[in-house]
Amino acid sequence: MALDRATPAVIAVAALRILDDEGPAALSFRALGDRLGVSHATVQRRCADLAGLLDLCTEHLAAQLPEIPAGTGWAEAAELRFTSLYQLLTAHPGLLVLRGGRPWLGRQLLARLVEPAIADSVAAGMTPAEAMTCYRRMYLLTLGSAAFVDHRDPAGATAASRAALAALDPARFPTLSGAVADVLPALTDHEVYYGALRQLIGAADPDRPQARP
Repeated sequence: MALDRATPAVIAVAALRILDDEGPAALSFRALGDRLGVSHATVQRRCADLAGLLDLCTEHLAAQLPEIPAGTGWAEAAELRFTSLYQLLTAHPGLLVLRGGRPWLGRQLLARLVEPAIADSVAAGMTPAEAMTCYRRMYLLTLGSAAFVDHRDPAGATAASRAALAALDPARFPTLSGAVADVLPALTDHEVYYGALRQLIGAADPDRPQARP
């Protein structure tokens, strides 16, 4: 049966391949149907609309987030959770483009990231409000860092930024136009994210004296 060939997991994998290979504009139910050898209506029955399709994709990715072993320190667990999320997101920039600011509230993300992250923070001594604030800061940092540069094409991102900076009037933008070689590397350097995440974790670490999110 067609539905047997178009399971949610199969659809998610195919959709992510289209996004990665051809870009966001190429994703459609018809394109998915052609790739899977079924009608576009069959695909649409699985996810109803584009929002449902994107939810399938994000849930498929969230299932790949690691389960942190019991007894792992708070800071180590937080860094592992969010760097894993960052790596998944930067590998699929087309998905981020289409999702935009839509919330990601699927069961897999809630079970593998949100619930354990907040539970760990509460167990470490934070109030639920503090734990949620701490989680939200790290989540927004991760999402923003992944979304604002296509890390699958750092050369293209650098070239576009170089062209924009070269067009600036040095009289009005003396710092930017005079330090292009120093400014550009930070635009696509993953360490900018990792360093910022560690700073957030260090500031909120319950094991650190007087630390609060």
